[in-house]
Amino acid sequence: MSAPAQPGLGQRSLFAPPAAFALLALAVWLGFFWQLGAVPLYDLDEGAFTEATREMLASGNFITPHRDGAPRYDKPVLIYWLQAASVSVLGFNELALRLPSAIAATLWLAALWGFVRGRLDAATATVAALIMAFGLQVAIIGKAAVADAVLNLFMALAFFDIYRWLETKAPRRGLLLRVYLWLGLGFLTKGPVAVFFPLLVSFAYCLSLGRWRDWLRAVLAPLGWLVFIAVAGPWYLAIFIDDGPGFFQSFFLDHNVGRYGGVKHGHAGFAGYYFVMLPVVLLPFTGWFLRLLPMVRSLWAEPLDRFLLLWFLFVFVTFSFSDTKLPHYMVYGITPLFILMARHRDALRSRWLAFGPPLLFMVLLAALPLLLPLLAGQAERAHEQAQLAEGARVLDWAYVLTTVAGLATVIVLIGYTRIPVWQRLVLAGAVQTLVVFGALVPRVFEVMQAPVKEAALLARALDRPTVVFRTSMPSFSVYRGAITPQTDRPAPGELVFLRVDKLDALAATRPGEQLEAIYRRGPVALATFRQADDG
Repeated sequence: MSAPAQPGLGQRSLFAPPAAFALLALAVWLGFFWQLGAVPLYDLDEGAFTEATREMLASGNFITPHRDGAPRYDKPVLIYWLQAASVSVLGFNELALRLPSAIAATLWLAALWGFVRGRLDAATATVAALIMAFGLQVAIIGKAAVADAVLNLFMALAFFDIYRWLETKAPRRGLLLRVYLWLGLGFLTKGPVAVFFPLLVSFAYCLSLGRWRDWLRAVLAPLGWLVFIAVAGPWYLAIFIDDGPGFFQSFFLDHNVGRYGGVKHGHAGFAGYYFVMLPVVLLPFTGWFLRLLPMVRSLWAEPLDRFLLLWFLFVFVTFSFSDTKLPHYMVYGITPLFILMARHRDALRSRWLAFGPPLLFMVLLAALPLLLPLLAGQAERAHEQAQLAEGARVLDWAYVLTTVAGLATVIVLIGYTRIPVWQRLVLAGAVQTLVVFGALVPRVFEVMQAPVKEAALLARALDRPTVVFRTSMPSFSVYRGAITPQTDRPAPGELVFLRVDKLDALAATRPGEQLEAIYRRGPVALATFRQADDG
C-alpha cells in the first residue's frame, strides 16, 4: 500500500487555503452553476418534479404534491418546498427550479471538504472536492431539478457526523442529535434510503471494530429519535390527514419495496449492471478508482479507510441486487471514493490507467457526428429516427471544434509529465465538464426537450383544451402552465400532445376524421382532429 499523499511545497500552496478556495470556487461554478438555466427541463424526472412544484404553487396545497391533477406519491415533500421557495423569489424558470440542487451540491462539497480537512489535511480535502465537482454524475445531479443532490447532501452529513461521533473518545450528545437531524431531513427528501444506509454501514463498521454496544447506544437514543420525528413527522402526519393511507401505501410499498423487488418505469438492468455503470458514473476518474482495488486489504487496516470502504460497498452491493437499476443510485456510495482517491493520490502513477477512460469518452464524443447517421438508419421507431436525424443536424462545426479541442487537450495532458498524473487528471475533469456541459448537453436537450417546450408554449398561446395521448413528458404541462390530462380518445377540436410514433394510434381512435398536425418537430407533435365545420 502506498502511504497517504504528502504534498510538497508547491502542492501545499496550490491546494491549501487561500489558493484552494479560488480553485474550489471555480470548480463549483463549472460543476454546479454554469449553464444551470441554459437548457429546457428533461423528461421524465425534471418534468415530473417541477410540474408537482408548479401545481403546489398554483393550488396552495403544500402538503400533497400533485402531477397533472393526480397525487404524486413518488417522493416526500422537501424538494418541492425548496423549489417553490426558489421560484417564489426568482420566478418560474429553469434556473430557479434547478437552483436548490446546485446549492445542495455546493453544501455537499463543502461538507466533504470540512470532513477531510479535519481528519487529514487541507490539500487532500481540496483534491477530494475537485474530484467531486468534476465527476460526471455528480455534476449532472447538481444541475438537475430533482431530489438527488439534496438527498446526497443529507446522507453525506449523516455519514460524516456518524464517523465524528464514533472517533470521539467521549461521544458528544449534540453530535449524535445532529446525526438524527440529517436523517430526518433525508427522510423528508427521499424516504427510507436516507436512513437505511447510515444505519447499516455504521453497524457493520462498529461490528468490525468490536464496538457494537456503541452502535446500539446510539441507535437506541430516545432523544435522537425525538429529533428525527420532530423534523420528519409533521409532514408525514399531515399527508396522512390530508390523503389517508394513499401516500404510505404507494411510496413505501410501491416506490421503495416495489422498486427493489420489481422493475419501475422500465429501468431494468442485468446482474452486473453497476460493474458497467460505475466506471461511467466516475468519469473521468475511473482509472483512479481502479487503482484503489489492489489496495483494499491494506485500506481495511485503517479505521477511516475501512469506514469509507464499507460505505461504498454496501451501496454497491445493495443496488446490485435491486431489480430497478439507475446510474444515479451509485452516487449514494461514491462520496467515500472521492476521499479514498484523494488520500491515496500518489499511488496513481500509470498515465494510461488514468487517462484511458477519459480518452475513450472524448473519442466517442468527437465521433458522434459520424455515428448518429448510422444509428438513424438502424432505428425502427419514428421518434427515435426523428431524434437521431435531428441530432445529426445539431452536431455542427462548433460541436466538432469543441470536442476535438477537448480530445486534443486530453492527449496533451497524457504526454505532459512535469506534474503528477493525478493533477493532470483533475485538469482533464475540468476539460470534460467544459465539453459535456458546453457542447454536448445543450445539443442533446435541443433535440429531446426543446420541441416539447416549443409545443407547450404554442398550446399555451392557442389557449384551447389540451390533452396528452399515451405519452409521458410532464415538462409539457410545466411550460404550458396548466394541468394536461391523459386520454385515450381525444375529442374533436382538442389539442393533443404526443410522441410522433403514436400518431397512427391517435388517428385510429377516430376513424374517418381528419387528423391535422399543428406542430411537429423531432420526437413530438401537437395535433388535433378537425371539427365537422372546419371545412
